[in-house]
Amino acid sequence: MSSREVIVLNVGGVRFVTRASTLQQFPESRLARMVNDDDREFKLVNGELFVDRDGALFSYIMDFLRTLQVSLPTDFSDYQRLQREAEFYGLYPLANLLSQEHLLKPRLEILEVRFSLQEMQTFFRIFGSCSTTIEALAEQITVFTGQQSGQGWKSPFPSQKPLVPLPLERPSHHDIVFLCGTEYSAGDQFMARYVSIKPDNRKLINGTNVLGLLFDTLLKDGFRLISTRTVTSEEKIECYTFERMKRAAGLAIMVNQTPGSSGVAQARRSQMQKGK
Repeated sequence: MSSREVIVLNVGGVRFVTRASTLQQFPESRLARMVNDDDREFKLVNGELFVDRDGALFSYIMDFLRTLQVSLPTDFSDYQRLQREAEFYGLYPLANLLSQEHLLKPRLEILEVRFSLQEMQTFFRIFGSCSTTIEALAEQITVFTGQQSGQGWKSPFPSQKPLVPLPLERPSHHDIVFLCGTEYSAGDQFMARYVSIKPDNRKLINGTNVLGLLFDTLLKDGFRLISTRTVTSEEKIECYTFERMKRAAGLAIMVNQTPGSSGVAQARRSQMQKGK
């Protein structure tokens, strides 16, 4: 076995093809000993190594060996069973991480959009329970401003003057404030503010259009609208609440494989996208 570069595993009827070096990531594990013909639990049958264990759960173990990261679906619930499988294969760093179930479980994320339409301007305030999501939104949203003459502000780009990007207001790490529309400046001058939300390239001045684009962006990012309410009818403030299950920050393993080492592993956090 030790001379074979590619190994075929049959785990409970599920077939896996991998490199010997992948199975040897942790030299003291049973999988590494199997490659060295040093574990009788693995039987060679028709050129394939057969082991009578759960094949579906072994797919997560193979993913861990290939990436050295614990990455589980948001609806995963078999933490104890997977931990037991990791212990069987002698992958104790993985088993230790799985025992810290609270670090791996996805968390419910809440996001609230407040929308206020006042004469020619529309005010937006976005609150989020996760500061990283708010930071990502802040990078997507840009407000452009420019001074326009007369009634030309009603057209998309009336005077063709260059528009200047403005920084978003950030009262805290958990919210964003911005507005769009026009306001009277002096004489026949108007100050216009347009909003652009990446990856859409349009610059929108109408608040209802901006709200629709913002909703599309959030829905595509995995959020779902759960409630709509009026905060104050006098000020015409509407509040829209969204939620999604956010994947926990990934946990990765750093393996010390220097000469003479025993495959000691340490866990570290690594940021993983999306789910967002």
